[in-house]
Amino acid sequence: MIVDVYNSFRAMPLWVQVWVALILVPVNMASLFFVGQPMGIWIAVLAIGAMLPNLPVILYDRGFSKLMAIPHLLPWTILVVWLLVAMPEGSVSYELYLWILLVINAISLGFDYPDAFKYWRGDRAPAR
Repeated sequence: MIVDVYNSFRAMPLWVQVWVALILVPVNMASLFFVGQPMGIWIAVLAIGAMLPNLPVILYDRGFSKLMAIPHLLPWTILVVWLLVAMPEGSVSYELYLWILLVINAISLGFDYPDAFKYWRGDRAPAR
């Protein structure tokens, strides 16, 4: 199973691998460093909570499929809109982080909404 998951990850375009492994996951996981900031716990719940359901999806599909976009839709849409409308104030580093998180998750949603639609239309095979 681990080999299937690894091979599926490596079958995706290089830019997607870099995006996921070096940008998207680390930026969202970094929310844990700011849980003591205003609304920091809720930021972390939305940021990480959108990624956690992908673990069982990866294991079930034995790879990376468009189904992985669906858990991101609600939490990250709420997070992006919230940050656009009422970004919490905190330390300089926290505020900078929130802007980075906003941009990264907005970009991700730009991929996630079309991928979710493709999944609902029948494109369900994991990357191979």
